[in-house]
Amino acid sequence: MHPQWRPTVGYSYIANCPKRLRQSHDLDRHEFSAYNHCMNTAEKYLRPEVIRQVSRLDLRAKFIVQGFLTGLHNSPFHGFSVEFSEHRKYVAGDDLKDLDWNVYAKTGRYYVKKYSAETNMNGMLLMDLSSSMGYTYRQQLTKFEYGICLAAALAYMMIHQQDPVGLVTFDTKLRTVLPPKSKRSQLGTMLSVLAGLQPTGQTDIAGCLHSVAGLLRGKSLVMLFSDLLTEPDAVIKSLYRLRHAGHEVILFHILDEAEVHFPFTGRIEFEDPENSDKIQVDGAGIRADYLAGLEEFQAQYQRECGLAGVDYVPMDTSIGFDKALLEYLITRTRRF
Repeated sequence: MHPQWRPTVGYSYIANCPKRLRQSHDLDRHEFSAYNHCMNTAEKYLRPEVIRQVSRLDLRAKFIVQGFLTGLHNSPFHGFSVEFSEHRKYVAGDDLKDLDWNVYAKTGRYYVKKYSAETNMNGMLLMDLSSSMGYTYRQQLTKFEYGICLAAALAYMMIHQQDPVGLVTFDTKLRTVLPPKSKRSQLGTMLSVLAGLQPTGQTDIAGCLHSVAGLLRGKSLVMLFSDLLTEPDAVIKSLYRLRHAGHEVILFHILDEAEVHFPFTGRIEFEDPENSDKIQVDGAGIRADYLAGLEEFQAQYQRECGLAGVDYVPMDTSIGFDKALLEYLITRTRRF
């Protein structure tokens, strides 16, 4: 095994993911009934004890839009409000009605009131449907199911905040696109769609991110759930494009515990779930090289995401998704 081998090619343990199962959904016609009929799914992915915790947190903390730090529903767009958020010096062209004469009386200088307007932030959940996402070492939650649990909690949080949230599923192209909505039935619709899918086939993360960038209208919060088992350069470039367009991005990098800790020993056969290529290796013999490659792989994303202003959140399926999510949200809140 070449010492520079990295897990970017997507090899997973030979335990294969289940076959794809699709269900047809008339999303517009049966949106509300989908919400009612997917309660079993909601109970599976949207655990009440998790919701009790995340509902007390603000996903955005302070959302960065056009260079302004904004709060839960604050916007950089100036409109009518009973309270102004700050002052700035008057410049030619400003509307005279916005002058604060009380400040002028005290200072002899002209200051303009800057108003806060109430607006909603659009959220978009992006779910990777590649075959490697269907892997699990202990036959518990697959990476895909782990991602659904994260997405369900975040979707609930945004809808609870009356923020529209939508869903995109993708492999080599976009498969499902649900436009952002803030109505309560949206959560049921998304879970119903996700419950009817199983990850299979190859993926083109970078190409699909470019497609999503073309769909977004206005500044959005993009949340990507993927194991990123592909060459990183193109993906990183697409993340930069989203940031340059003014969107905020959270990258949830979901790996199975076996992919993170590599517990394999002896002669092991691995199979690439996306093209069925197989390889036999000495588990103990390559463990050090594998872990070094994984560390380098994650460090590249950590570094590039930091430069791009993207939140990079590595996830390990051996850690409860509720614990991992809450730790991230608390960290995010403290950062602002």
